Amino acid sequence: MTIKIENKYSIWIKLISIIIPLVVALLFTIKIDYTLPVFLPPIYSAINALTFVLLIISYIAIRKRKIKIHENLMKICIGLSLLFLVMYIAYHITSNSTIYGDINKDGIRDSFEKAEIGSLLYFYAFILISHIILSIALIPMVLTSYVRAIQKQFDPHKKIGKITFPVWLYVTITGVIVYVMISPYY
Repeated sequence: MTIKIENKYSIWIKLISIIIPLVVALLFTIKIDYTLPVFLPPIYSAINALTFVLLIISYIAIRKRKIKIHENLMKICIGLSLLFLVMYIAYHITSNSTIYGDINKDGIRDSFEKAEIGSLLYFYAFILISHIILSIALIPMVLTSYVRAIQKQFDPHKKIGKITFPVWLYVTITGVIVYVMISPYY
């Protein structure tokens, strides 16, 4: 029975892990002429920061064998990540992309602006690219870890959790770093 359930979840994990990045990439090609009632980047950055903190608290809880607290915090973290994704998509389909280093906010980073930001551009690009790649890789990791936990397969859950946890921490904190670095150019 466990094998059938695991296979059923495995198919869903694979589908969701492929569909989410494809849909996000597709939605980046769509622009809706609508002004959101709030400016979302600081909100979804705060969600990333909160998720980072809750992940650490969840880790401490499980180390202290407070399983129910860990379980509830992890569900909250998954929910916050979904909320982040919805806000991120909503912002990007209703707003033009912001260019890092575009000091005069004309939509172009000219040679003067590039010289002004210097090597920070490479640091920003590294953080952004690694953040994006790892956020895509994180989807099946979180889903697999969650499924193993709800199936009470705690040894495999712990094994993938040791990989998922630092990746998730990295993705959440780099999301905040990206926002802090690009916020002067909004």
